[in-house]
Amino acid sequence: MAVKFGVPPEGERIRPMVEERVKQAMAENGAKVTVEWRGEQKHLSVISMPVDLLYLNPDTHRIRAQRTLDPEQNQVLEEEPWSESAQDYLALLLSRSPANPTQTDPDFTALQDELDDFGQKEPGIISPDGILVDGNTRCAALRKLGIKDIRVGVLPADTSRRDINNVELALQLRKDKRREYSYINRLIAIEEELANGRRPEDVARDFNIKTTTLRQDRWVYQLVNDAIDRSKDPASGVGLRLVDFEDHQEKLRELQRDYTKLAKTDPDAAEQLKESRLAMVVLNYPKTSVRLAEADFHTRFLDERLPDDLRPAAQESAAVFIPGLPGVAVPDGTAVVKATRALTDNLLKAKAATLAGDKLTPAEVTQAAAKIKSARGTFDVAVKLAGQNAQLQKRKIAVPERLTDAADYVNQCAAEFAEAKAKRALDEDSFDDALLTLRASLARLAKQAGRTFSSPGDGVEWLLNATRES
Repeated sequence: MAVKFGVPPEGERIRPMVEERVKQAMAENGAKVTVEWRGEQKHLSVISMPVDLLYLNPDTHRIRAQRTLDPEQNQVLEEEPWSESAQDYLALLLSRSPANPTQTDPDFTALQDELDDFGQKEPGIISPDGILVDGNTRCAALRKLGIKDIRVGVLPADTSRRDINNVELALQLRKDKRREYSYINRLIAIEEELANGRRPEDVARDFNIKTTTLRQDRWVYQLVNDAIDRSKDPASGVGLRLVDFEDHQEKLRELQRDYTKLAKTDPDAAEQLKESRLAMVVLNYPKTSVRLAEADFHTRFLDERLPDDLRPAAQESAAVFIPGLPGVAVPDGTAVVKATRALTDNLLKAKAATLAGDKLTPAEVTQAAAKIKSARGTFDVAVKLAGQNAQLQKRKIAVPERLTDAADYVNQCAAEFAEAKAKRALDEDSFDDALLTLRASLARLAKQAGRTFSSPGDGVEWLLNATRES
């Protein structure tokens, strides 16, 4: 978030112009736009303003995660948010893809085409000093098109920085908004709302999500920030960035669900699952592959195949003494948990190095890329084996699951039989025919079971007896 906000350099010149145009709009009973303002609906007069005179909002949540892509530019943005350099940086980020800021966002291109073909449909919102509260992307697109003016509603004269953020967020969360915040920027916005003292249930309602989803997203956000910290190289300062996790929403949410469920019964196994799946996220595996990494993925399919440059050093569990309880100690994590985590740390740092650009030497970037490639090859084999194992397990449980489903249908049939009999609606001939079909099916199953089990259990014994011809 910007350190210095205040009034823009041209704010004192913009304010009288805005006030005069608002007065004229009110006298002409001009168009209005409605916003959520301090807990109630407020109707704002809409005026036209030169796009080059307005300021892009340094606090806009739309590109909050992307700002850190260029640390030097981001520092300028924090210290001098109204400078030409900072405003140009904001305009650039607004036009770029959230997940890949090196490319133009297709949604931005579509917005440009729409504005060029049909003009501006919805007005933006500005503060009295000319700060764009809503419509930052539209303003950036209009400037690129060479269109001189933008229609905007004007907030009240006592608008504060907090008001600007509240209005922007409320407008963004309306269901009629076409372009949503990216996943990571939504997570940032949620954390900021909670940091301002709001209740989780109120924030969840504003973001149109359940409280359980809010907790899930906060867990993911903490995991992402932890992964970023673990990826940093102390010497060079190179590390992963929030934007590097934009495309992994569903993988991370599924990880949270499986981790939380497993942690209730086996915390160490949950940690192993988390670390293996996080490593696969770093290696950019699809969701269907990531979910194959269960708690035993590292030890069962991966460990023995790791090349030397990826193999963690031997890990030993150590005791952690609890302050205030002399002689009482708990283990700090099993060796396998430490080994799994060490491998993930290695891959996090290597991935960060491949994205470092000119912050590292070409040789260092090449070495990191080779490590990622080697890891991908090793994981490919492990994923294949885990997939084959999953298919085997699925086949093992398929037969009993079919019988369980059949039993459910028979139970339902019994209930519907009683209802049909009570209403005298039972077709006895059709029922008898269906029973004969069932008997033939059971006979086929019994024939297969009789060939398979030399010492049948009670269930198989019953099946054989029930289908044996008298």
